[in-house]
Amino acid sequence: MEPFAKTAALVALGLEQGAYPSACLSVGVGSRVLCRRVFGDATLHTLYDMASVSKILGATMIALRWLEEGKLRLYDRVGAFLDAPADKADITVLQLMTHTSGIPDHFLLQEECAAPEEAVQAILRHPLAQAPGGAPIYSCMGYILLGKLLEIIGGEPLDKLARAWVFEPLGMARTTYHPTGDVAPTEWDPETQALLRGVVHDENARFLGGISANAGIFSDLTDMTRFAQMLACGGRLPDGSAYLSPATLRAALVNRTPGPDREFRGLGFNLAGSPANFLGDLMSPRAYGHTGFTGTSFAVDPETGLFVVLLTNRVCPTRDNLRLIRLRSLIHNAAAAEASLL
Repeated sequence: MEPFAKTAALVALGLEQGAYPSACLSVGVGSRVLCRRVFGDATLHTLYDMASVSKILGATMIALRWLEEGKLRLYDRVGAFLDAPADKADITVLQLMTHTSGIPDHFLLQEECAAPEEAVQAILRHPLAQAPGGAPIYSCMGYILLGKLLEIIGGEPLDKLARAWVFEPLGMARTTYHPTGDVAPTEWDPETQALLRGVVHDENARFLGGISANAGIFSDLTDMTRFAQMLACGGRLPDGSAYLSPATLRAALVNRTPGPDREFRGLGFNLAGSPANFLGDLMSPRAYGHTGFTGTSFAVDPETGLFVVLLTNRVCPTRDNLRLIRLRSLIHNAAAAEASLL
């Protein structure tokens, strides 16, 4: 039997049951890719809207690299870079990355500002959902603000920063904002009477011109496999050089939001152990990763070196299709079980 055959069979079953119209799967251990499969009308080069996985691929990786470079501190304050009101001036980079800033999870920027240039002030004047430093509230708005801080510090737009600090160093040649070519469609757009294809699904990222810290990045299976391999190898690239130092990766994976009935959050990453976690039941307590609303995800278990990349367009043609949510955990269970038998 081929490695991870049961894992691949579950992804195929999801296609049959209508959980998504296409999918790409990559599973491996450390630097080894042991299973690479495509399903439906996808190819190895199909680009998927990574949705909230963009938070990791862009802003999180830039911030982690800048911690090493002396460009950024976790306890840098929003008020040090922006003219922020009193209730938000002391919000820290740490709180933005762990979703403990108190900034609401979501609101439509187009309803609160007339142009993308007004987005920061719209977020800063919007009421907090709770005081900073409390329980995590998963906040796309907080990550949009984090991206704007990075642009101020770096002096360049977020897409250029991501290219220079993440995509090029990792050899992720096809990962980009504003994709062209073979792109998986997402949701039906009633305004254009067509499926979104190559246009970011997230409404706020779309309002911001497709370049945002919360969403907007498109990637394919090859590039996402390289990214997951780097994490599974402790921050090292295939040639053995370090992309992230062990100290940085260790800090990124500390549970910064302990407590009952909470999501466990590191620096950007979703950590294993919290209720109904997408990582499943059989990965180690040290496992971590992230999901995207459109149906994308990656998972890494540093105890075993296992990584799983699953790219789907489950919102095609509608976001009301929730079949993937349970299935994803089943896929991760199968992968963890098969990895333990290698």
